[in-house]
Amino acid sequence: MAWEIKVDDNVKEYILSQKQDFRVCTACSGPALVPITVKAPKTSDRMIPIGDYVLYISAVQAMYINRVSMDMLYSDEDIATCYAFNRERYW
Repeated sequence: MAWEIKVDDNVKEYILSQKQDFRVCTACSGPALVPITVKAPKTSDRMIPIGDYVLYISAVQAMYINRVSMDMLYSDEDIATCYAFNRERYW
């Protein structure tokens, strides 16, 4: 069985406009599309080239999603309030 995750065109355009790599990882509200400066890629991630950039898909999310869409994009506020991204909140 071939592994394939489709990436919506507007997600590709967004990644290209931001000029940085992104990752789909697990967050408070499910799959989250964030820059890798927020959540670094892991060696187990799937990699999808987007122009000169890479979209990393966490191994966990790769089991459950078949498409990356803009509704996965986390805002700065989402990132700031999600425990998955704010490890200092645990201490």
